[in-house]
Amino acid sequence: MRGPLVVIGDTLLDRDVEGVVNRLCPDSPVPVLDETASTDRPGGAGLAAVFAAAGGTEVALVTALADDAGAARLSSLLTAAGVQVYALPLSGATPEKIRLRAHGRVLLRHDRGGAAGEPGPPGDAVLRLIAGASAVVVSDYGRGVARQPAVRAALAATVAPVVWDPHPRGPVAVPGVQLVTPNESEARELAKVPPGGSRLAVAARAAQGLRDRWRAGAVVVTLGGDGALLCSAGATPLMVSAPVSAQGDTCGAGDRFASAAGLALAGGAVVSEAVQAAVGAASAYVADGGVAAALPVPVRACPPVLVGGGERIGAAAAGAVVAEVRAAGGTVVATGGCFDLLHAGHVATLQAARQLGDCLVVCLNSDASVTALKGPDRPVTPQGDRARLLAALSCVDAVVVFDESTPHAALGWLRPDVWVKGGDYATGVGEAPGLPEADLLRRWGGDSVVVPYLDGRSTTDMIAAARGGRRSPAPTGGPPPGPARATAGPVTSAGSSAGTADPTAEGAR
Repeated sequence: MRGPLVVIGDTLLDRDVEGVVNRLCPDSPVPVLDETASTDRPGGAGLAAVFAAAGGTEVALVTALADDAGAARLSSLLTAAGVQVYALPLSGATPEKIRLRAHGRVLLRHDRGGAAGEPGPPGDAVLRLIAGASAVVVSDYGRGVARQPAVRAALAATVAPVVWDPHPRGPVAVPGVQLVTPNESEARELAKVPPGGSRLAVAARAAQGLRDRWRAGAVVVTLGGDGALLCSAGATPLMVSAPVSAQGDTCGAGDRFASAAGLALAGGAVVSEAVQAAVGAASAYVADGGVAAALPVPVRACPPVLVGGGERIGAAAAGAVVAEVRAAGGTVVATGGCFDLLHAGHVATLQAARQLGDCLVVCLNSDASVTALKGPDRPVTPQGDRARLLAALSCVDAVVVFDESTPHAALGWLRPDVWVKGGDYATGVGEAPGLPEADLLRRWGGDSVVVPYLDGRSTTDMIAAARGGRRSPAPTGGPPPGPARATAGPVTSAGSSAGTADPTAEGAR
C-alpha cells in the first residue's frame, strides 16, 4: 500500500453498561439495573478505524472532536488502538451512545450529546493525507463530517479507491466512489424503493437505483446473516453468502464490513473480491461475539486517561478553557511534564509559556506514568497534589492528567496552537534529535517553542539532597529569557512530558 488507510466520518463515544436485574423500580414498573461493569469504546467512524488498525495496518482517522471530556476519552482510546487521529474542530458536544445491558441483552439505549455540531474545515495535513491514501473508507453517521465541503472536494480528487458507508441522514456519496455499502433498510430508504417482490429483488432494485443516482461504481447491500448482494454496472447481481451463520450482537458489523472492504481494496483486490472478504470478516465478527470480543485489548483495558479533581483540573475544565479562547480567536498554549516537586525552574517555564498565548493547559503525567518512566520510588508527590499545585498558579489555566508515557492522546484532542518544551538548551540544530511531538503538531498546524529553565534547579537533586540530608546546590541562573526557538518542525528539547525529554535535562527529573 502506498499510504495509510484513511477512515473519514463521525466518531461517537460508545459505552456498554453491564449489570443484573433482580427487582422492579418501586415508583414505576421498570427494571432496576445494578451496574457491575462498564466499557468505553470508539463508535461510528472511530470503530471502523479501530477494526482496520487491529491487524497492524497503518490507519489514519479524519473526524471531528469537541472540546469536552468525551472527546478526550475518545482521543485516548483511539491512540491506544494505534489509530492516527486527525481531528477537525467540532462545535457542540461529543455524541454518546450508552447501552444498558443484562445477561447479554440490551435493555435500553441512552443517546446524549444533542444535535450535531458543525465540523470545522480540514488543514493542509488532512488534505495531503487523503490525497496519498491507499484507500479511503467514509463511515457516515449523519453528523456532518462527510458533508464538509473541503473534505468532499479532497475525496473527489483522490485517486485512491473509496468505500462509502452511508447514513440516511447523511449526504449523497461523492460521485465516482468504488463501493457503497448500505444495509437493507438504508438501501430502501436512500433509493426510495417501494415495497413489493422478494427480498433479493427489492435489494437489487435499491442497489441499482442508488448506484445510478450516486454515480457509484458498485453498491453492495448487506443482508445480515445471509451475506450481501453486489450490483455493478451492466451485470447480474452477485450474491455473496455468509460462510458462517450466527446469531448474536450485530452492533458494529457494518463498520467491520466497510473496514474489511477498504483494506482489501487497498491491497489491490477488485470489488467482488473485496466484498467477499468483507462478508467473511463481518460474519466471523458476529459469530465470535461481536464488539466485546473483537476490540484489541488496549482499547478494552485502557483506563481513563484524562481525569478530574478540581475546578481547573480535568478534561471538562480544559475543554471549557480551550473552547472559550478559540471562540474569541485567541491562542491556545500547552506544555507537559511530571512536576514531581514543583520548584522555581518549573514556575519560570510555566510563566514563560503562558506569555505565548491566551491560555495555558498543563498535561501532567499520572502517578502510574511517572512510576513506569522513572522507577518505583517516584513520584514523590501524588498526582492529585501535583495537579492542585499547578492549578493554583496564576499562569496555569487548566491541568489534565494522562496515563501514557507521552501526552500524544491529550495533545491530539487539545490541538494547541503552541506546544512548549522546557530545557536548558534549545537550539535544535545540527544532528540534534527531533521533537517527538513534531509530527503530531503538523496534523493541525501547531508550532513548538522551547524555553530555558533556571540553572541549578533539579527535582532529582532536590530529592537526593533531602534523602541525604544535604542542601541542593545554590542556583546560579537568573530568570530565563524568552522562547529560545519557535518552529513547526523538530526541535531539540528537554523537560517536557517524561519519556519524551532528554533524561539528563533538569526538567525531566
